[in-house]
Amino acid sequence: MRTQKKIIISSVLTMAMVASTAQAFFGGKNEVLTAYADIAIASYTDALNDAKSMQVAIKDFTKNPTTMMMENAKASWLNARESYGQTEAFRLSNGPIDAEEGWHTVYGAPEGQLNAWPLDENMVDYTMDAKGKKTSGNIIDAKGAFTPSGEKSKTVNVSNITPDVLAALNENGGDANVATGYHAIEFLLWGQDQDYANFIKDGITTGALIAGQRTVADYTTAKNADRRKQYLNAASALIVSDLESMVVAWGKGDNSNYRAALLGNNTSDKNIDEKTALSQIFSGLGVFIKSELANERIAVAVLTPSEEDEHSCFSDNTHRDIAQNYQGFKNILFGTYNGIDYGVAPIDALKDKSKLMALIKSADAKVNKINALAQISRHFDYQIRPNDPQAKQIKKLKNELRAIGDQMINVAKANGINLSVGDVTDGEETQL
Repeated sequence: MRTQKKIIISSVLTMAMVASTAQAFFGGKNEVLTAYADIAIASYTDALNDAKSMQVAIKDFTKNPTTMMMENAKASWLNARESYGQTEAFRLSNGPIDAEEGWHTVYGAPEGQLNAWPLDENMVDYTMDAKGKKTSGNIIDAKGAFTPSGEKSKTVNVSNITPDVLAALNENGGDANVATGYHAIEFLLWGQDQDYANFIKDGITTGALIAGQRTVADYTTAKNADRRKQYLNAASALIVSDLESMVVAWGKGDNSNYRAALLGNNTSDKNIDEKTALSQIFSGLGVFIKSELANERIAVAVLTPSEEDEHSCFSDNTHRDIAQNYQGFKNILFGTYNGIDYGVAPIDALKDKSKLMALIKSADAKVNKINALAQISRHFDYQIRPNDPQAKQIKKLKNELRAIGDQMINVAKANGINLSVGDVTDGEETQL
């Protein structure tokens, strides 16, 4: 269920390209890859700038912890999620954000440090049980050494909570031990997604129907207030650092970075074969929209159903995660970003676009409906309840997004790349 999925590239890397089609369409230099790289640097630059603004707001809040400053910090987090959400579509293509080989040694493959979920909040700070009792044994209340639960976990000195300390704790002992990223900050600002009075009575789920209700007292008079401040600042600094590495990876004018290798301009003998690059990108887009967004982020929540499997459950911002993840996919497919046309797009080579465009039109309407309801009526955690008519529409959206993922086989073929259903499906996706 977490975001870091295993990249499976089997026949994708060995398949033959339909050379005549590719040459006729691209006329030599691959313009699809150029547009892809240009959208990547624009997207990550916006995400970095918004993360820096969030970092400033968090610093201001921790220096002067008032209710108003806390609300400002929350608003900055919500804004930062808008731009970062669109970058998620660059995952699963063996690129710098989550490469499992090659480039991960250069850029650290920081996706699991930026956006891993679900978050085990009990590892980070206190939570409240049904009897109103606070839990303990977390990073915040540890006085010195802290050892995460799980197999082969390593003890970390948490006397001072720094970016390096959080990095050492993240996924230490297992994937569930998330200590960094947007969701750690979300939990520290909103608090536990817990509302025992509104549990679904049929016992299907034990999630909450309202956002977290953390008060500013946790940063003023409450025990460990200063450590929460340390944690917030360290986590935001780590996000900024990780996104800076992505901007470096995709930056123009650097003949040694990932962008240069993708476009065949790298002078360090790291150039990526064109058909390999396209294969990884198209399969990555398919896996992202089909197995990650449709399955892990939507299907698991609505079919369980479980509010705890919302992507941003603490803030009730899951509707925006879905919208921006979907938008990021469309950015690459259509070669646009923030209203700017970046040139040749993957869909341009597809002669018969009717089926794909019909799926996208229908999915657009359903994503827009999820957003509209979240803003005026009920958040995603209400919409997925079995007795809510919207749950059926969300299930239909899940199916349409999976179908769009399969359509990436046709898009790839139109661009000279042969993919199979297995290439656009994560073999380890949650089976429901």
